[in-house]
Amino acid sequence: MEITVKLNHLRVTARKAREVVDLIRGKTAVDAKVLLSFATRKSATPILKLLNSATASAKHDFQIGEENLYVSKTTVDEGPTLKRWHAMSRGRAYPIMKRSAHITIVLSEIRPVKEGPANPPSGGKKLTETKTETTYKKQKKSVKKKIKTKK
Repeated sequence: MEITVKLNHLRVTARKAREVVDLIRGKTAVDAKVLLSFATRKSATPILKLLNSATASAKHDFQIGEENLYVSKTTVDEGPTLKRWHAMSRGRAYPIMKRSAHITIVLSEIRPVKEGPANPPSGGKKLTETKTETTYKKQKKSVKKKIKTKK
């Protein structure tokens, strides 16, 4: 089961939001909340709210506990850019780009791993791994020099 949540038009640059989102990708929902609560970036608070919304909708809609969810996919895309002008001397104007971001978080359910049989497969032989190590010896070169001496 996948739960997808989106946050559009966040007034943070996509580049800076990606740094925060990269922290939580692949983590469990509980671990991601802890990481985001201690992150000092501006975008950490809205992303934490988005993650809380995703876990709440998973619990309400699908009866999936927060401990059974992990962040499977996250994307940060660029949103619309607000273009403003900053007046400079001599009648010039420099542009100010106020960028925004669209953030998508996908939570997936953790599926328990089915363990195989405790006994080895029938056939009588047990498979064992053998590791071979190769060692390399340094070859020493001996050089004989003739030294000229004055007599």
